[in-house]
Amino acid sequence: MPSRRIRVVPAGALRAGFEAIRAEAGVPERFPAAVEAEAEATAAGGASDRDRERVDVPFVTIDPPGSRDLDQALHIERRGDGHRVRYAIADVSAFVARGGALDRDTHDRGVTVYAPDEKAPLHPPVLSEGAASLLPGAWRPAVLWTFDLDTTGAPAAVDVRRAEVRSTAQHTYEDVPPEVAALLAEVGERRLALERDRGGVRLAVPEQEVVKEDASWTVRYRVPLATEEHNAQISLLTGMAAAKLMLHAGTGILRTQAPPSERGLARLRRQAVALGVDWPDGLPYPDFVRGLDPAVAADAAVMHEATGVGGAAGYTVFDGAPPAAAGHFAVAADYAHATAPLRRLQDRFVSECCLAACAGDPVPDWVRAALPDLPKAMSAGNHRAGQVERGVVDLVEAAVLAGREGERFDAVVVDEGLVQLREPAVRGRLEDGGPPPGRAVTVRLETADVRARTVAFTAA
Repeated sequence: MPSRRIRVVPAGALRAGFEAIRAEAGVPERFPAAVEAEAEATAAGGASDRDRERVDVPFVTIDPPGSRDLDQALHIERRGDGHRVRYAIADVSAFVARGGALDRDTHDRGVTVYAPDEKAPLHPPVLSEGAASLLPGAWRPAVLWTFDLDTTGAPAAVDVRRAEVRSTAQHTYEDVPPEVAALLAEVGERRLALERDRGGVRLAVPEQEVVKEDASWTVRYRVPLATEEHNAQISLLTGMAAAKLMLHAGTGILRTQAPPSERGLARLRRQAVALGVDWPDGLPYPDFVRGLDPAVAADAAVMHEATGVGGAAGYTVFDGAPPAAAGHFAVAADYAHATAPLRRLQDRFVSECCLAACAGDPVPDWVRAALPDLPKAMSAGNHRAGQVERGVVDLVEAAVLAGREGERFDAVVVDEGLVQLREPAVRGRLEDGGPPPGRAVTVRLETADVRARTVAFTAA
C-alpha cells in the first residue's frame, strides 16, 4: 500500500520536530567513513566489469520534482495493437562489493527514510544520486525488463537481462512530453482495467500539503496526475512479473500482504462517516476505494486513512516449494518489490533472482545465502520509516490545531478513545475515553502540543 505523503511548506518551520522524530526512530544521521570511502571509490572506478549490450533507445525518467535517485527509466512503443515496454532498473549490484562496508551498511539501513525536510538515503549520494542513478545523458548499468503486451495490456512475453542504457531526459509528472504521455496512458489504462478485473485496490493517494499562512497552518491535498497512476502501473507490472518468474524458478523473495481485519475495515467505515463520505452497505472495500475522488478533500482524507487498512505486509523468502501464503491483498496477485534498488535493499536481490530465472540459470550462491536475512533487515528498516511517518503525522496534526484550544469540533469515535474530526481531517485522543466507536460526538480541543506531538479532546 502507498505511504502517506506529506509536504510541509515551509519545511524549516518544523525542522526541529522532524530531527527529533528521526533521532527517536534511530535513523542514521550520516554514513560511516569506511562506507563513504568505498562508495566514492566505486563511483570513481565505474561499474563492475560485466558484458552488457548497449540498448540505444530514447529512455526517459519520470519522478517527483528535484529527484536525483532515479531507479527507473522507461521506453514504450506500439507493436501492432499492443505495446513493447522497456523498463530499465538501476543495477546497484554493479556498484556494491559483496560483504564490503557498503553492503553491510545497506543491510543495516534497509530502506531510504523520508521526511518532509530531508531523507536518510540507503546508499551514499555519490552512488544513489550520482554514478548508479539513471540520470539523463550518461550510460548506466541497468537490469532491463522488456514486456510485449497484448491488446488487453497483459504480458505475452517477458525478458530480463543486463544492459547499458542512457536516459535522454528527466521529466516530472507534470512535464511528460505528449507523445510519451499518450503511450503511457494507453498502457496504464489497460493495466488499470486489468487491476479492476482482478480486484486490486487502487489507491491514488493524494499528497497532503500542510502550508503555514501567517501564524497558522492549513491543510490541502494535491491530486495525483494521470501520469503518476499510469507510471505506477508499469512498476506494478514489473513486480507481478518478477514474482511469477521467481515462483516458477523456485527461489526468491515476495512482498506479501494478508487481507484487512474486520476491525480495520470497521474503523475505516467510521472514519468515512466522520468525514461525510458515503460507503454503501455491501460495497466491497476495493470498489469503495476505487470510487473515491482525490480532488474532494473528504475523499482524499479517507484515502490517506485507507493506506493503513490492509493486513500486515512483509517479505516472504522461498527456496524450493512456493510459500503457502504468496499473495498480496492490495495488488490481488503474487507480487515482488523489484523497481527501487537505490531506495530498497531487497530489490537488488530480486533483480539477481529474476536475471537467473530468465536465463535458466541457478540463483547465485551469494544471493541464495543472503535471502533468509532480508525479511529481518527490511522489517527493521520499514519499522524506522514507519516510526518517522507516524511521528510526522502526529507533529503535523498538532501544528494544524495549535492555538485552537477551547474550540469545539464535530467528530466521530473511530476506535476506543480515538476521534476523527470532520474538519480539519485530524485524529486525537478523548481524554475521558468517550462513547463506543461509531458514535457521532462534539468534542472540545484541550491540548495541541507541537513539541510533544499530541492532540487531546474532551466530550463537549
